[in-house]
Amino acid sequence: MKGLLALLLILPVLAFAGWVRLAPADPARWHVAVDPGLWGEGAPWDRVIPLTGGALLRLSPDRGAPAELLARLDREALSDPRTRRLAGSPDAGRITWESRSLIWGFPDYITAEVREDGLYLHARLRFGRSDLGVNAARLADWLGRLR
Repeated sequence: MKGLLALLLILPVLAFAGWVRLAPADPARWHVAVDPGLWGEGAPWDRVIPLTGGALLRLSPDRGAPAELLARLDREALSDPRTRRLAGSPDAGRITWESRSLIWGFPDYITAEVREDGLYLHARLRFGRSDLGVNAARLADWLGRLR
């Protein structure tokens, strides 16, 4: 009886884990233009802005040409474990990466886009409401590696 009860408790957890890890990523949903309106009036440049379930970062041209920053950022992002390019390329001026957590494999999506006035990044989670600051920490790490 205890074994059956344990099985009934474990099966939903395993099913959820499988669903999170195996759910396909749709580039049409995640590889979308970054909305500059997310920053609002007077938002800082070259600083990570934490959000509930994500983070924002925009890099000023003082750091370099936005297209070159995107190419450098792509190399840094792809050097992270469990991170892959979902869509886009440096030549296209927009890239979306998928980065998964170590244990559960929760996916986060990070889009970087070249604009005339800088490079804009929007990181967001796929499942849940809060990422516990993971996306802000990731963007801060990437920013540090670009220096």
